[in-house]
Amino acid sequence: MIEAHRGRQVHVIEAGDGAPVVFLHGSSTSSLSALSLLEHLEDVRLIAVDRPGYGLSEPVEVPRERFREAAVEFVDETVDALGLQSFALAGGSMGGTWALWNALARPERVRRLALLGSAPLLPGTRAPAPLRVMAAPVVGELLPRVVKPSPNLVVRMMSSVGEGETIVRHPDLIDAMIAAGRDPIASATDRAELRAILTPLGFRRSVRVHPSELQQLTVPTLLVWGDHDPVGPLDVAQAVASLIPERQLEVVAAGHAVWLGDPKRISALLCAFVRSGGET
Repeated sequence: MIEAHRGRQVHVIEAGDGAPVVFLHGSSTSSLSALSLLEHLEDVRLIAVDRPGYGLSEPVEVPRERFREAAVEFVDETVDALGLQSFALAGGSMGGTWALWNALARPERVRRLALLGSAPLLPGTRAPAPLRVMAAPVVGELLPRVVKPSPNLVVRMMSSVGEGETIVRHPDLIDAMIAAGRDPIASATDRAELRAILTPLGFRRSVRVHPSELQQLTVPTLLVWGDHDPVGPLDVAQAVASLIPERQLEVVAAGHAVWLGDPKRISALLCAFVRSGGET
């Protein structure tokens, strides 16, 4: 546990030595989603952070209209508490969006940016139907009372993002996702986040990343994209990559959570990219 701004408790998992990279997880999970990457680190210090309200990190109530600003502030406060002057940022799914937001806001500190899987709110991305249902005001409140977390439910949910066959290789992660689904704080955080970015029809226009923002991104960026990612197909990957001045696009056989199928390869890609930016 580390103490961030105003005594806020933030939980991190840290492993490895070398150039620092801060990893931000996606929705419905926690820093535990990065454990398979931690097993294959090479000369990199990876710090996996529980975002507010997930895992063991203290929750924060954030007004919908300040969601992006609050995400940037959280990363700022966390890296300050870790004593990092400059660092690489990596993220999966919504964690990738948070990482991108911080790189856009703090290019003087973020040395490298790695998006592992398509980041929601990028131009051309779309939300899978189950997430849109969870964001609906009435249905989203009823679902946790009616549908109880179970291994089968996790597999079905992961199947909707192209990872039904890979998630079963990680039983500990399934258990962690079930625990998160039973945690009232994490569940409430999940619903609040989904409602901040989604309507039943799709992503809110007001929070989408504009193409012009990507054109102005000065941070070298690694895009690791699954070839059957339902959040963003390959033409979206190519269009996004074409907008970023300094980018590296790697397409792998995967859905939305690209490291589940081959964590060793994805960790190698991430480590090589982070090391190329030096160490601070």
